[in-house]
Amino acid sequence: MLNNYMAIIFLDETLDNIRALTKMRPLASVPAGGTYRIIDFSLSNLVNAGIRNVGIFAGNEDLNSLTDHIGRGAEWDLDRKKDGIFMFKQMADSAYTTNIKRVKKNMEYFFRSKQENVVVLSSHMVCNLDVKDVVKKHEASGKDITLVYKNVHNANERFDNCDSVKVGKNGEILGSGQNLFFKKDENISLEAFVMSKELLIKMICDGIQEGVYYTVRDLVTRNMGRVSINGYEFKGYLACINSTKEYFDFNMDLLKKEVREDLFNPERSIYTKTKDTPPSLFREGAEVNNSLVANGCILSGTVRNSILARGAVVEDGAIVEDCILLQDSVVKSGAVLKNIIVDKNNVIKSNEKLSASRNYPLVIEKSIKWDDKHYKNLLAYLEGANKE
Repeated sequence: MLNNYMAIIFLDETLDNIRALTKMRPLASVPAGGTYRIIDFSLSNLVNAGIRNVGIFAGNEDLNSLTDHIGRGAEWDLDRKKDGIFMFKQMADSAYTTNIKRVKKNMEYFFRSKQENVVVLSSHMVCNLDVKDVVKKHEASGKDITLVYKNVHNANERFDNCDSVKVGKNGEILGSGQNLFFKKDENISLEAFVMSKELLIKMICDGIQEGVYYTVRDLVTRNMGRVSINGYEFKGYLACINSTKEYFDFNMDLLKKEVREDLFNPERSIYTKTKDTPPSLFREGAEVNNSLVANGCILSGTVRNSILARGAVVEDGAIVEDCILLQDSVVKSGAVLKNIIVDKNNVIKSNEKLSASRNYPLVIEKSIKWDDKHYKNLLAYLEGANKE
């Protein structure tokens, strides 16, 4: 176990290209792979290395979905009397406005934590990273910071808004800048870093003194030339989820055996919140090919090359192909879907036909599910408010 290491996960993703899925939740809690949430991969990477003090620094979005999913962190062995999992708002209201109250609260977390070193991850970089090996290589290098990168051959297609890094002959990081799609082959930063807590606090304080708040990703780039940075090359599967297309492509990648074997390595499991749902029901006449089907689904129609989350229903005569159905979504009889993402609680009407391009998948946005109890509670509240 890495007893002298704490960890922070920064949720500083660019959401402009994935708003349809993040209007009512942070990107970190968007469902993926039928059973998981995006943040599960980063959290699992940390606890698999033995880190038991994790701080999540979120943006200004509504965090109800994320807090509901993580709870007290029991599924990740982070429900503890000492250390555990903590959630904070980021220290700025905007890129140029620092919130002093949050600064004091957040910095207190660093000062009170007894660990002397920090591992930093970003939730939208999805991979199965051996954090323990990264730390080992960091300590052996003697450098101030270790930055994790991956050499990719599709940087012009799959890594929008990511940082590419220049690596020297001895593995040191010489520079960093935004990937501009000029080349297919690039060294893409995983936005994963290892450093001392003292150095991290110093960089944060220097940025605040200048009147501008920086994320760790920006802090490291800003301090290149002032600190020594070791590069750690990651060679496994990597997805950067910062657009609807990247989200769709990542889920479709999970249909490939080699990707599943890499991401869900039995030596470093990926954990998620458990739910007591019954097994899925495949009715007579159902046709399911090359798909991932979570618990609690009821399938009577045709499903091909798709991801179905818990409680999804595909009725008789419906065809779902190259789609992602999130929790409790229903596809009525005779409906035909292709390259569609159906968010939670939606009902696709009978004989509806929806088709989109693989490069521009269509999102049916999340629906709020109301039942009689919800309506009665709302009416009671409104009646009480009117009396006052």
